[in-house]
Amino acid sequence: MSKFAKWILCFCLIRVLGRENSTKEEINIMKPKQIFTSILAVLFVFPLMGTFAQQASSSGSIEVIMTFDYPGAGNLTLPQKINERGDIVGEFIDSNGVTRAFVRFSDGSFSAPIVDPNDTVGFTEGRGINNSRTVCGDYVGSDGNSHGFFLSGGTFTEYDVPGAFDPGSGILQGFVSVGGTITSFSVPGAISTLAYQLNNSKQLVVGYYIDGSGILHGYFRDANGVLHFPIDPSGSVGTVLFGDNIRNWVVGRYADSSGVTHGLFFVPPNNFFTFDYPGSTFTSLNGINAAGFICGRYVDASGIAHGIIARVTGTPPTKEAGPEMKAFDSRSLVTPLNQSPSAWGGAMPAR
Repeated sequence: MSKFAKWILCFCLIRVLGRENSTKEEINIMKPKQIFTSILAVLFVFPLMGTFAQQASSSGSIEVIMTFDYPGAGNLTLPQKINERGDIVGEFIDSNGVTRAFVRFSDGSFSAPIVDPNDTVGFTEGRGINNSRTVCGDYVGSDGNSHGFFLSGGTFTEYDVPGAFDPGSGILQGFVSVGGTITSFSVPGAISTLAYQLNNSKQLVVGYYIDGSGILHGYFRDANGVLHFPIDPSGSVGTVLFGDNIRNWVVGRYADSSGVTHGLFFVPPNNFFTFDYPGSTFTSLNGINAAGFICGRYVDASGIAHGIIARVTGTPPTKEAGPEMKAFDSRSLVTPLNQSPSAWGGAMPAR
């Protein structure tokens, strides 16, 4: 019984006890009315008990704080990650199809378009930002290949993993770099494995992989190097996990068979819930910080992508996956990197 129901019953009891000092005549006069009132009170309480129970079981949610667009007519806005200060990094695509990185600072102002000096084709993405406002991302150079960069204090530093994390088999591997030490890994049977974020506690890596049939699935790699896969909510025909925080809350998106793309909130090992921006058939949740602030995007009816800032409130309502959706476990396959030059292979990582 809920506290509210107990309080109502206690109130009814107090009313009855309060009549003990009344005269016999008063009691006889009031009894029918009291009985009728008590019945109504109980009938009123039962539906309320259900309402309060529902509220208690769904005490958390994702609430949109605001939407935003990178300044300029016709820009598509694609936020990627959010730091603990509330700064957001991402990219925008202008009306000419040129991709540029940007930062939306916590005060609501925007950086100038970020363009890597070696970007010769009009493609620079912002993929991550730390609490010192160092930005990481990628660009496409004159060689047609993707290259990494860091941007700190106005200075670009190029970053390329030797062999472009292809061990020579043509299978794209994910990697993490901690203290300059690179560890590569692959989901068994995958033709490509992409790592998107290592959380601040260095306990959880999330990303997605492409199986032999070309289907996308989420995965996570725990602190012991164990891969958990596939991470697919019910009804998914393609899942991408983009970001996680120190609480091991994970965000991403998945597509269903009707062509609708849903924002995804995931708590390992197997709890999910879906978030859809109202009226949109495409929602993507891309980054989340320790305070539960989320950045992502939705696409409107005219095909324009807009940035979202949202927040997890309370304890997120999650539904445990059924046995058919629970992930397999596998030790990471760590392979020495091939030092010979190698391209990405033409696969554009999801964003």
